[in-house]
Amino acid sequence: MNLTEVLLESRLVAIVRGISREAAQAAGQGMTDGGIRLMEVTLNTPGAHDIIADWRERHEGKAYIGAGTVLNVQMAKEAVAAGAQFLVSPNVDLSVIEYAVEHGVEIWPGAMTPTEIVAAYEAGAKAVKLFPMASMGIPYLREIKAPLNHIPLLATGGATLDNIADYYAAGAAAVGLGSALLPREALAAGNDEQIATCTRAFVEIAKIEG
Repeated sequence: MNLTEVLLESRLVAIVRGISREAAQAAGQGMTDGGIRLMEVTLNTPGAHDIIADWRERHEGKAYIGAGTVLNVQMAKEAVAAGAQFLVSPNVDLSVIEYAVEHGVEIWPGAMTPTEIVAAYEAGAKAVKLFPMASMGIPYLREIKAPLNHIPLLATGGATLDNIADYYAAGAAAVGLGSALLPREALAAGNDEQIATCTRAFVEIAKIEG
């Protein structure tokens, strides 16, 4: 399965950072029940490789599991060994992109400037994460898509239920979501049903805007 196709079809990536392995069980269950098809755990999360392995075992056939904050080739290798099916980074590292392409692993590197975005795309990334969106803002996304409309952009940072439609309208091929998907009280209580309800609302908007 070409996971960039899944990305462009589902238009959402769930990003989990800094939670426990136990909390990740409720998070993963709630998000998959809510319809999320791409889930990423950042590698600066303690026990990230264990969470990746857990999610692969629990959610095989329902969701694809990736690793985020992949900063070098060694991290990429370790993530893939743990079961990561796609890689995401906050930066453009050509050696990481090269490794992913050579090994048939989808990679969506993070970039901010037109130069970085084009460099990542030409190096083999089929989609590029526009980061940090929360700081750059929706007008920046709209402006940068004008000359680069051939490159799918995964806009990450700052999206909420109230503004995610604006991300799509400005040209985002997909949106990366973190804390907005995981209400703090639901995560603390292990309430996967509440997480599923929250997730479902985002999934429905993504379908409408698609």
